[in-house]
Amino acid sequence: MSLSSVHLTGLVLAGGRGMRMGGVDKGLQLLHGEALASHVLKRLAPQTGPLLISANRHAEAYAALGAPFSATVVADTLPGFPGPLAGLLAGLRAADTAFVLSAPCDSPGLPADLATRLAHALEAHGADIATVSTIDGLGNSSIHPVFALLRTSLADDLSAFLEAGERKVRAWYARHKTVEVTFTDERAFYNINSLQELADLERP
Repeated sequence: MSLSSVHLTGLVLAGGRGMRMGGVDKGLQLLHGEALASHVLKRLAPQTGPLLISANRHAEAYAALGAPFSATVVADTLPGFPGPLAGLLAGLRAADTAFVLSAPCDSPGLPADLATRLAHALEAHGADIATVSTIDGLGNSSIHPVFALLRTSLADDLSAFLEAGERKVRAWYARHKTVEVTFTDERAFYNINSLQELADLERP
């Protein structure tokens, strides 16, 4: 089966504490007058079928942002903001499709071909997870693990991993057949970690 958008649920990960932004809800911070999460939704919507937003605060605000995309807000089932894997689990549990395409709420420039390239690699390698790496101008490689295409059938294993107290994304990926897809435009995966970085992006 060749994967298309109808087989994919898009998942915006917006459930973190935003500690490096002083505890603000990162996905609701404005870039060019629009919430960061809205920028990501706009990028994901043409690439997927249904859309989900993983959020643990301000559910009504996220529901309003998601309304134009018919996106559903889901919350972690584990207490205490245990990290992006908990958001992934919520998305895997809520999805009605065989695959989930995840992206963080603070990367407004994600590529328009993210789903296509990850799906191609996942199918070509018979993998369970496809994720992103980038190479900068100096040849240095970076991994961006929360940009990922995952089989929803992994939910039970992820739940057990989290229940055991594990939290590291790459450690969980290592339990499964994972393929990395290299993108040459690292700026597309730039994530905003501080209010100063957000302010810098606002400048023309």
